[in-house]
Amino acid sequence: KYYYTDVGLRNAKLGFRQQEETHIMENVLYCDLIRRGYDVDVGVVEQNIKTEEGKKIRKQLEVDFVVNRGEQRYYIQSALSIVNPEKREQEIASLIRIPDSFGKIVVVRDYIKPWKDNNGILYIGVEQFLLDENAITL
Repeated sequence: KYYYTDVGLRNAKLGFRQQEETHIMENVLYCDLIRRGYDVDVGVVEQNIKTEEGKKIRKQLEVDFVVNRGEQRYYIQSALSIVNPEKREQEIASLIRIPDSFGKIVVVRDYIKPWKDNNGILYIGVEQFLLDENAITL
């Protein structure tokens, strides 16, 4: 994946035709994590599923950001909204399959009160995440 340090230049290069909020929000999060001093990578988690016909297939699920700084590691998903239960399940599918105890976070566009689900995944709004340097450790 490629991220722009200046989203305005990205938009100008594309002639302001592609205003995908999901990509722009992900880009802003990436730049902020770099600014905070994290090493940022994209992660992949493999999932083995069985089809209706009984065939086993391997599916790859993406983790938007795997961020590291020293001994710290966090897995972060960027999502515009998780109001729909199916969308929420889609966003956390990769996170719940990671077999370690490092922090797992879903950052959403909406303003929400930060909360953790039964899997220990933190849900937080993008505004609070960006403005609070310690939000990643909640």
